[in-house]
Amino acid sequence: MSSAAKGLSARAVAASLLDRVEGDGAYANLVLASAHLPPRDAPLITELVYGVTRMRRALDHLIDGFVSDPPDLTTRNLLRIGAYQLHMMATPAYAAVSETVQAAPRRQRGFVNAVLRRVADLEPAWPTQALRLSYPDWIVEQLERALGAVDARAALEQMNRPSPVTTRPDGYTQDQASQWVAELVGAQSGERVLDMCAGPGGKATALAQDSTTVVAADRRRHRASLVAANAARTGAVLGGVVAADGLHAPFRPGSFHRVLVDAPCSGLGVLGRRADARWRVGPGDIADLALLQSELVRAAFGLVCPGGAVVYSVCTMTAAETTGIDDTVVQEFPEAMAAPITDPRWRPHARGALILPQDHNTDGMFVAIYKSPGG
Repeated sequence: MSSAAKGLSARAVAASLLDRVEGDGAYANLVLASAHLPPRDAPLITELVYGVTRMRRALDHLIDGFVSDPPDLTTRNLLRIGAYQLHMMATPAYAAVSETVQAAPRRQRGFVNAVLRRVADLEPAWPTQALRLSYPDWIVEQLERALGAVDARAALEQMNRPSPVTTRPDGYTQDQASQWVAELVGAQSGERVLDMCAGPGGKATALAQDSTTVVAADRRRHRASLVAANAARTGAVLGGVVAADGLHAPFRPGSFHRVLVDAPCSGLGVLGRRADARWRVGPGDIADLALLQSELVRAAFGLVCPGGAVVYSVCTMTAAETTGIDDTVVQEFPEAMAAPITDPRWRPHARGALILPQDHNTDGMFVAIYKSPGG
């Protein structure tokens, strides 16, 4: 879509894209990437789409006190856009209201105008932190349980701000915390390293060094293809890219010096980067993911040689996916020692370490390094 081609204002375009995100289940970043926005409107449209998507719950709280009958999705998204400008962008009321009203269908303009004028005069009251921060209740509860209320709320506040973009010297765009995970793998010259869940290839390409053989595997063929493409683009020389399930990996037992399990997770540490993710994951997903993570770690211990290392990492902060996995390792591999992580950028957390989004303005990450017995 092009706002110029369609003759639509920036706010009307933003509303139509938001309709696709919520109504069709489209991903906000993909919707924006395919919209062919003109340079003049792109910054505002991007801010409105990402901002309204993140703050949807809080915005509805501001609006719903002045709405008796639920409006259709497009009208609701226009009201959200107006409320976002008024209370989260500090746009002058006359501009936020009038421009949003002009973007509405003619039959809805009086309604949008009346609601937004009342929202403009509103002093917000927030009955709960989850409502104020615009997250599902369960996310706030899980992170407060895992981190404590102060750190959890600071992390959630930080993830309501756009995440910075960092680019490695080889041109690969990757969050700084993910780069620090790759550093902690500690790949040495002459070693064989397996990245068990490698797609799209950020950590595998970072690990590839002279005389280090890095094999990248991912169970989804299209993600394995992304690894190969990113290796070619960055000039990283990998020892192989395999479309294989980490639970049934086609490698000999004990054939790697280090195995990185950058496991599928709830992604609650990257909500600042993925605007719509908070509305896609549910509390029931956590137990299923923790079970998968435990199985992947168990498989990794079978692939690492005596004296080698299993490195477990996730971009989340829930107890089940961090300390819970460490508990599993203690129970099932009692002879495996956890290597201390002394890098001051990381907080000690159980026998691993944690980075919270507010620590360095990065994604939230957990990592633990386990030394396989023997060797």
